[in-house]
Amino acid sequence: MADSPGNPSVLVVSAHSGDFVWRAGGAIALTARRGGSVHVLCLSFGERGESQGLWQREGMTLERVKEARRAEASAAAGVLGASIEFLDLGDYPLRVDEAAVDRIAGVMRARRPDVLLTHVADDPYNRDHNQAHETTLLTRMIAQAHGHDPATRPLGAAQVLQFEPHQPEVCGFVPDLLLDVTPVFDVKAEAMSRMTAQEHLVRYYTDLGLRRGVQAVRNGAPKTVTHAEAYQRTFPTVGDELR
Repeated sequence: MADSPGNPSVLVVSAHSGDFVWRAGGAIALTARRGGSVHVLCLSFGERGESQGLWQREGMTLERVKEARRAEASAAAGVLGASIEFLDLGDYPLRVDEAAVDRIAGVMRARRPDVLLTHVADDPYNRDHNQAHETTLLTRMIAQAHGHDPATRPLGAAQVLQFEPHQPEVCGFVPDLLLDVTPVFDVKAEAMSRMTAQEHLVRYYTDLGLRRGVQAVRNGAPKTVTHAEAYQRTFPTVGDELR
């Protein structure tokens, strides 16, 4: 993947078709604006448990919900500047079979991301999120193995950043990165507005962006920072100085 110098390529592994918008929309838009490539893998459409607004409509069917969720997520990804694909692995529960594991590992090798964005390891409210986290780590390991598909190049040491869950206090989420998304929060807001199946979440994630922006300033960011997203690294960072 050809990115601008200094801008990482990013692969997002999203359990459901809306998760990447709420939790990482700012990071995606920021990377895209700076010339980096972003690709979103939606493991599920979120058709059963995360489409409340659609199921309240008369005559709704499972396939119509999937079609609507695909359309919404595709539109949101376009606003953010990302490409997107859907694996349709079921919802409540999400089931990742061997074929899906091989496919995701293949995407990782083909796209060679510097950074992977996904869910936390333990969300007691939504076990599909745990499955997405474990799938990300499993496929990253496979994609790094030299003996896996010798015709393709192994993946390097891509960092895995866990984005903020809906209720971080009970998920063991301890952020060590507050990402300034002030320059692109209007883009994230536009993407969120496309997710009509869960429109009740727009205000929550708008308010969360403001709170994290305040915390970023308290942790040394310039006072011009108004919005931020929180992330937790899975692996250590490497450097030659203490900071």
